[in-house]
Amino acid sequence: QVQLEESGGGLVQAGDSLRLTCKVSGRTSSRYDIGWFRQGPGKGREFVAAVSRSTDNTYYGDSVKGRFTISTDNAKNTVYLQMNNLNPDDTADYYCAASLKGGLMLRLRAPDPNGYWGQGTQVTVSS
Repeated sequence: QVQLEESGGGLVQAGDSLRLTCKVSGRTSSRYDIGWFRQGPGKGREFVAAVSRSTDNTYYGDSVKGRFTISTDNAKNTVYLQMNNLNPDDTADYYCAASLKGGLMLRLRAPDPNGYWGQGTQVTVSS
């Protein structure tokens, strides 16, 4: 089992930066890739970014490429999402996700129904 705890959300203005943190724990957590999804008001869950625990390769959704950066601190079992140049379209609840290595999250950039999720952290960007 894997436990995920997000933090770092808040209210910011357009053009600002924010860093989200996901603390990963659990006996089998090393078997899982870690990523971020978001869900805006009235929208479905959208892939944001992920990192392969096997290769350290990173993956990004088209809407955040060049603005967001995912990184890991393996010593702290923590995954970060650095978000720069935020705009109102980035307003959403952001969820940390764990998906078995090489699974749906990396292959299809899709939520893994057999994965694990955090409770979410809210990000609001005002214009």
